[in-house]
Amino acid sequence: MQFYYDPTDRRCKSSVGGFPRGSKVTFRIGTEDSGEACFSADVCYFVLYRDGEEGRRIPMKRTKEGFELTLIFHEVGLYFYFFAFSDTLFLGRGALRRAIVTERPESWQITVYSETYETPHWFLGSVMYQIFPDRFHKSGEYPIAHGKVLRRDWGGCPSFRPNERGKVLNNDFFGGNFNGITEKLDYLRSLHVNVLYLNPIFEAYSNHRYDTGDFMKLDPLLGTDADFDRLVKEAEKRGIRILLDGVFNHTGDDSRYFNRYGTYDSLGAYQSPHSPYAEWYTFHEFPASYDSWWGIETLPAVREDAPSYREFICGKDGVVRTWLRRGIGGFRLDVADELPDRFLREIRTAIKDEDPDALIIGEVWEDASNKISYDERREYLQGYELDSVMNYPLKDAIVDYLTTGNCASLRETMRALVDNYPKSTLHSLMNVLGTHDTARILTVLGGKHCATKEEMAVTFLDEAEKARAKQKLKAAAVLLYTLPGVPCVYYGDEVGMEGYGDPFCRACFPWDDMDTALEAFYRTLGEIRRERFPEVFGDGEYREIFADQGCLIFERRKNEASVAVLCNNSATEYRIETFGRYREELSGEEGSDVFLLRPNSYAILAKIK
Repeated sequence: MQFYYDPTDRRCKSSVGGFPRGSKVTFRIGTEDSGEACFSADVCYFVLYRDGEEGRRIPMKRTKEGFELTLIFHEVGLYFYFFAFSDTLFLGRGALRRAIVTERPESWQITVYSETYETPHWFLGSVMYQIFPDRFHKSGEYPIAHGKVLRRDWGGCPSFRPNERGKVLNNDFFGGNFNGITEKLDYLRSLHVNVLYLNPIFEAYSNHRYDTGDFMKLDPLLGTDADFDRLVKEAEKRGIRILLDGVFNHTGDDSRYFNRYGTYDSLGAYQSPHSPYAEWYTFHEFPASYDSWWGIETLPAVREDAPSYREFICGKDGVVRTWLRRGIGGFRLDVADELPDRFLREIRTAIKDEDPDALIIGEVWEDASNKISYDERREYLQGYELDSVMNYPLKDAIVDYLTTGNCASLRETMRALVDNYPKSTLHSLMNVLGTHDTARILTVLGGKHCATKEEMAVTFLDEAEKARAKQKLKAAAVLLYTLPGVPCVYYGDEVGMEGYGDPFCRACFPWDDMDTALEAFYRTLGEIRRERFPEVFGDGEYREIFADQGCLIFERRKNEASVAVLCNNSATEYRIETFGRYREELSGEEGSDVFLLRPNSYAILAKIK
């Protein structure tokens, strides 16, 4: 018996990916070529179960080609399904999500979301850029607080060694600031960036500022309120929206709210159980023992169920509304998987009430459509919480492809994303190759491994290693800019910055030592995406055309516009039929009928009418 079912094929599932409540969806199984039936089975059941509930068998209609069933989904939620021909013979999910005959079926997933759910349309087709504020660019100098160290060696190695008590203080600052970013907005605009994501900018003790000291106050070392407002206005003039990092799972111990060291004029929770912030934190033995993020005592964890805290973040004059009124375009929510669903819903309500066009991106490292966190299935993408998430699964798949020469993981990941995510989420995913939490992509692709931070501090690629890594980086960037979702460039990746994990991935931008050829390549990718084919790469359909072990070719299509992306990470040359005239968009070269995809190369082909 030969069976064919692929949920990413509209012949098999009439609505590819997640769909809104109330949708009528048809499921079909048949032969691979949709020709004459070759089943000996007379009956087939669609086995459907809602997450956490018992399944039910629904008889399918026998057709000439196989079996068919149309259902209407009336409830938002996560569903799973497979097919049964008998009590022992099933059709379940196999490699690339295609059906296999098995006695122990793996299920496919259905994501049903609210019919009112939509992501900001302006974000489609965007190019993002992430900045670690202390390390991007410095213009002028601002006073530094007691206990912090101002570095005078822009580009020096970030401090990483623990002090005499065994603690890494993260208290060295190079002085990057708001005015420095403002001065470089034209540079960002030249890269076709229209969304700027800033790591935390609120007052804090550390250089990473994830230990928030005051949610309502900008860090003085970054500049003044006027400097920030000028940055927002100048960015807006250039069509750039700014996203802030919303760190709402924990605060710093050196904060207005906890005030362990008496730095602030407030009565902090550490100082007194009668503090107005006392209910924000959980103490086991007051005040020395308390819940903290991953056991890091400088990051006391917040109780998101505390009414006063929820009001502080989401209220009419709360944190999210206050900064939206300052003109920002939305938030990236730090450790979203540690924020309860109820709190995320309240954050979304506050943000969308203030600005329906504001963007909400969550930090989730896995498939966000079916994530289980702390033994609970999460509801990020069902219409009530997030617009989008950081796409770490895609990052890992791209890296795997370019370091192993096998595209299987990338193909599998793309099919899972297309199958599991709502379409609007799929095209709003924050696609990354690296962030402040990961090693620099050039270093990863260089393949030079280190065992200790002492080694990481002094290990760099030699010229030959760097040249090979940059060739792979260009291929990675082509995939980043052309696969569904929105590319986010981590500052300096576009000019060849190296660096292992934190803090080496957070070094200063090398303004006097930029790889201008690599920068120009990124600029061209931005132009292709945002100027030449904005609709195709905005929310155009993704379709895999050809795949060999080291070669992947896919199409992005919207209406009559179509672009083919070719990536060959192998020593084999491929002769690709183009069925007419084409233009290779990276080089500008034109040809007809046949394109030679050389070993270890890439191309973006558009038809010439």
